[in-house]
Amino acid sequence: MPRGLHHVTHTVRDLDALTAIYRRLGFTVGARNRHTWGTHNNIVQLDGFYIELLEVAEPEKIAAHAPGAFSFGAFNRDFMARHQGLAMLALESHDAAADNAAFRAAGIGDFETFAFAREGRRADGSAVKLGFSLVFARDPKSPDIGFFACQEHHPKDAFWNPAFQQHANMAAAIAAVVLVAENPTDHHIFLSAFAGERDIQASSTGITVPTPRGAIQVMDPAAFRIQFGVEPPDVVSGGRMAALRLTVRDFGAAVTALQAGGVPAQMRMGRIVVGPEVATGATLVFEPAG
Repeated sequence: MPRGLHHVTHTVRDLDALTAIYRRLGFTVGARNRHTWGTHNNIVQLDGFYIELLEVAEPEKIAAHAPGAFSFGAFNRDFMARHQGLAMLALESHDAAADNAAFRAAGIGDFETFAFAREGRRADGSAVKLGFSLVFARDPKSPDIGFFACQEHHPKDAFWNPAFQQHANMAAAIAAVVLVAENPTDHHIFLSAFAGERDIQASSTGITVPTPRGAIQVMDPAAFRIQFGVEPPDVVSGGRMAALRLTVRDFGAAVTALQAGGVPAQMRMGRIVVGPEVATGATLVFEPAG
């Protein structure tokens, strides 16, 4: 079963500073949440997709990787020691056990499912328990990207809040997550199995994996520079997640919101591009819907 884009982690060393940047960008950002294993986050919600702003705030609580057990905290800690930027890509899971079996059969993951819960707030402010099951996968050719599928175990309105999805920059939905690799086709087999999608589109500059919610694009460094006018992340160690393409409801309002926030940006091929030097290691692209 094809899996749609669910969320990404934007992992940095200073969560408060990153949160301030996203607010200047015109995003509505949720309150700080604390995981029992040492990471803290703030959430930026779109329609069915979110950006998890993340830091390792309590490193003493981080559990080590173990045979058959993927440590979310340890991955982000190790990523943060080398980089800042987009670290983990999560797809939507409707059945964590089935996805775990599928990843194992495809040879892309053989990890225990990681289940956890935390308290959240409904739109009316009432408390509710949120539960998630994470099923991890691994691409040896992309060691600096954490891949997993995420199943939610709670009523839809317990986590997703329409009020949190209203942004001054008019961001509405995820169009694509953009990866960069020296040889994009090297990641074809893994991404096909990870997304549960066989219809991979190939071109001279890379590949595109369509999903029920947005696409996964993989392009080479030269194509990334041409498309977005900024430098891609270093891919000497393998593929990296580099950019988010976000659709906006009103392009003129998006321009106004970024100007109001004093955010350096450029217009490129009919899009607004905020580079990694501004967005702490990530490239954020705002484009008209349709």
